[in-house]
Amino acid sequence: MSVSVRIPTILRTYTDGASEVSSDGATLREVLQKLDADFPGIGARILDETGKIRRFVNVYVGEEDVRFVDGLDTATPDGTNISVIPAVAGG
Repeated sequence: MSVSVRIPTILRTYTDGASEVSSDGATLREVLQKLDADFPGIGARILDETGKIRRFVNVYVGEEDVRFVDGLDTATPDGTNISVIPAVAGG
């Protein structure tokens, strides 16, 4: 199942500057594994050492924040848009 993954500016060094890349997988976990295989190192910026989404990274499958649905087990149907968004803090 082919999906589109939107890459934030800070991670584009892993994708040769591409702001959007294609990946495959039936779940977000599978998509991120494929993404890391295609672009080594990007997975460690999205997932922590325990394999969970990093605290300050938000991931959306379509319009849904995966933290409020099925997390890494969120289904990624063909044609889905996935957005990786680093949290922004300021004061």
